Amino acid sequence: MITINLVDDEPLIRAGLAALINAEPDMEVTGQAADGADVPDLVRRTRPDLVLMDVRMPGLDGIQATHTLQRTPHPPRVIVITTFDNDDHVWGALRAGAHGFLLKRTPPEEILAAVRLAHRGDTLLFPTALRALAATQPAHPTPAARAVATLTQREAQTLTLIAQGLTNAEIATHLHLGIQTVKTHVSNTLPKLGVRDRTQAVIAAYDSGLIRPG
Repeated sequence: MITINLVDDEPLIRAGLAALINAEPDMEVTGQAADGADVPDLVRRTRPDLVLMDVRMPGLDGIQATHTLQRTPHPPRVIVITTFDNDDHVWGALRAGAHGFLLKRTPPEEILAAVRLAHRGDTLLFPTALRALAATQPAHPTPAARAVATLTQREAQTLTLIAQGLTNAEIATHLHLGIQTVKTHVSNTLPKLGVRDRTQAVIAAYDSGLIRPG
């Protein structure tokens, strides 16, 4: 069972997502909130696997709420939800540790697929939208971005292909490598960058200039 918290200041959005999720045999909404300020306590009480969080709220926004969660032990994965695909708040939430993002107009079946994907630990990024967001951002030399320079050539190539949305199997075909070799490159890359998942590695790649948006 995938347990989920919903955080959105619009009751209608929360009600719709809750009805969608609770109709699935492998998912359950275990808590709801209307303000990012309520998220730490909600997560502490309900211990969800995943938080679906509005990126813009009149109180504490999704960026700060995500940042706060990442400083807690064993934080849940966060998917931020936005109305606009060019919302620069999304980039801030990804930098803060969000696992990915969805548009509020995303079809229901794709929302459910995204939840399952994130729960498995797979990358939940959309290359075209991410590239457009990155193009609007100034340089941001975070520790992870600076550490990109320590990657081997193969690790850097693998990271670039992850950012293009390729799976491990597709990367293996593209680079003419075995899939286990690709998995090794990925598992070596994350600790070098000091990040928890592929999403944060891709953000570091953009912030470092390894990947040029546009």
